[in-house]
This record gives sequence, structure tokens and C-alpha cells, in this order.
Amino acid sequence: MTQEATVFFLSKAQLVVAVGAVALALFVLDLVRRRRLSEEYSLLWVLATVVIAVLGFSTPLLTGITRALGILYEGSTVFAFGLAFTMAMLLYLSVRLSRLVHEKDGLTREIAFLRHEVEELRRARGADRPAGGA
Repeated sequence: MTQEATVFFLSKAQLVVAVGAVALALFVLDLVRRRRLSEEYSLLWVLATVVIAVLGFSTPLLTGITRALGILYEGSTVFAFGLAFTMAMLLYLSVRLSRLVHEKDGLTREIAFLRHEVEELRRARGADRPAGGA
């Protein structure tokens, strides 16, 4: 019995996925390094990169998921996962944006009240001063 050496070949699609996943991971890390992306969001992007890489390199896993979901092509499964990730990120960012808008409105009201109080205090102090100015 001789064992044949198993040679691992990447298809063109897997090579594109590999290069894309590495490029995305490096880009996310660079954004974090330059403080243009917070660590909170970078975790989500790194997770997405790992999922893309796993789906791209594990052909049996991707085929199994594709068949289980009733999708015809493996590429469509990867696209569906990307679309689901995009929708989840959009929803998450919409919630965060809504919270920030509410906070901004509250801060705007608070600043308006403080300005009003400062103006009232200035007027009260001006009325207390003698006309001769001292």
C-alpha cells in the first residue's frame, strides 16, 4: 500500500478570497492603528474576515452549508453571508446613530438652558450695579 501525497491546490476563486481576506484584515488593522476605526468595530470586521477566509478555504464546509440552505452555487452562499453581514452592520450602525442623535438633542437642550441662565445672571448683575459704574 502506498500513500499518495495529497496536494493542496487553490482554485482561482479561493485565491481571490484569500487575497481579499488578507487585504481586508490588513486594512482594518491599519485603520485601527491610525485611530480611524475603533476597536469595537474592528472586532466585527476581523470576525467577518475570518468567516470569509473559513468559507473560502473550507470547500467541504462551504458545500455543506450551500446544500443545507438549498442554494445552488457556493459563490452565492458566500455572497449571502456578505449580504447578511452588511445588513447586520447597517442595523447596528443605525441604532448607534439614533442613540447619538438623541444624546445630541439632549445636549443641545442643556446648552440652551445654560445659556439662558448665564444671560439672566448677566442681566441681574447689570441691574445690581450702580449707574456710576464701580
